[in-house]
Amino acid sequence: MKRLLLLPLLALMFGCARNHFNVPTDNFAAKVKALGVAPIIVDVNSDIRHPEKDQLVALIAEMNRKYEPQLVRGIKETGDFYTVALLDGDPQRIFGNLFFRSEKRDDASIRYNKYFWKTDELRDYLKKYNLDAVMLLVVSGLTQNEKVSANSLLSSRTSDFNNLILTAQILDGDGTVLWEYPNFRERLLSYSPLINLQYPDFSEAEANLSGNPELKFKTIDGIRRTLDQRRKDLLLRETQESEVYGKLFDDIISLLKYDADAEKKDAAPAIKPAPQPEQPKPAEQPATPAGISPPTVAPPAAPAAPAAPATDEIVPAKGSTL
Repeated sequence: MKRLLLLPLLALMFGCARNHFNVPTDNFAAKVKALGVAPIIVDVNSDIRHPEKDQLVALIAEMNRKYEPQLVRGIKETGDFYTVALLDGDPQRIFGNLFFRSEKRDDASIRYNKYFWKTDELRDYLKKYNLDAVMLLVVSGLTQNEKVSANSLLSSRTSDFNNLILTAQILDGDGTVLWEYPNFRERLLSYSPLINLQYPDFSEAEANLSGNPELKFKTIDGIRRTLDQRRKDLLLRETQESEVYGKLFDDIISLLKYDADAEKKDAAPAIKPAPQPEQPKPAEQPATPAGISPPTVAPPAAPAAPAAPATDEIVPAKGSTL
């Protein structure tokens, strides 16, 4: 009985399409044909605590420009848009023109920075490129309390760690947020940082017999090497794609895929065939005793056609007479 009760729940979780947009999927599909992807922005005024902040910001801007095409290619491969364009321009200048305000959010235990944009400037930006909607992505700093364990799992450190995170939104010319990342329409919420800027030095603590490992910032060269790690294909050959950016881009792309036709079919009620009228059952014939042939029943004679009445009236011919 318990298994039977679980079947509808499993069907609901895995058998149905999921709409990750803030509007009905068919509305989004009809509205957004031309999508622009703005250059990835770095919010320099966010909570970035690295001691070499200026060098870090310059590095992140460089890495963003290097791997933006990886995201655009993935969005194009969904086939859900008529055109997807990577827009040009200075990301910091775009941010200065469009940015209205931001706030730190904690929604469903997901901590992130949410951004709000100027409606008039956003509308002009879309008109400039003749777009239906634009995707704005922002890299920002965020400090949050976390527990980090050593590789040996024998020790851990709980503290406030400074990270860089990536957020994204798709907006139309009216400033309506059609879609966002992190996405709270997932069944199982997950959200990972772009990169952790700090780490606990367990090796040093172990060497000094200390139970409280010191927090350290990663070096600029270490961050570069981490962001520049390349993905490998099925044959373990190195590709030109970033592993770190790729994980976040894959999450974003998976939340953009939809099949409007399939969802319409799922939403449409099934049409049941009309019931056929019940045919009367033939009357049962009495059983014939063994050895006796059943009497032969002559078919009923067809009724005789009525005789034509005798008349002298001439009936005109029908149809052509030629």
